[in-house]
Amino acid sequence: MNTTLFSRDTALLVSRLALSSLFLVMGWGKLSDYAGAVAYMTQTGSPFPALSALLAILVELGTGIALILGLLTTPVALMLAAYTVATAFIGHHFWTMTGMLRYDMTIHFYKNISIAGGLIALAVAGPGRFALSRIRTANTAPA
Repeated sequence: MNTTLFSRDTALLVSRLALSSLFLVMGWGKLSDYAGAVAYMTQTGSPFPALSALLAILVELGTGIALILGLLTTPVALMLAAYTVATAFIGHHFWTMTGMLRYDMTIHFYKNISIAGGLIALAVAGPGRFALSRIRTANTAPA
C-alpha cells in the first residue's frame, strides 16, 4: 500500500481535475455567451457555427464533468485528445497569420497538442482509485 502524501491515485485525481478545468471553463463560457461562441465559430471558419458552438458546449461540459468524476475515463480522455487536436487546427491556424498574432496562435496550437498528450497519458493510466467508475466496479464485483 502506498502511504505517501502524493500517491499515484492522488496524482491521477489532480490530473483529471487540471485537465477537465480547461473544458469546463471554456464550455461554461460558450454556454453563458452563446451568441459570442457562435460569432467566434464564424470567425474561425467552423462549419455550421451555431451547431458547432452547441456541440462544443456539450462536449466540453459533458466530458469535463465525466473526467472529474472519473467516469469512462479512457474513452473520454481519448475523445478529448482528438477534439483538442481538431480544435487546434480549426481555431489556432497560426500558419495563416503574421506578426504577434502568429506567435500567439503558435503558442495556443502547441498548448492544445500538449494537452492532448496529457489526455492520452491519462487514458493509458486510467482514472485511479478516486473515481466513481472504481467505486461502482468495487460495489458490483462478485464476492
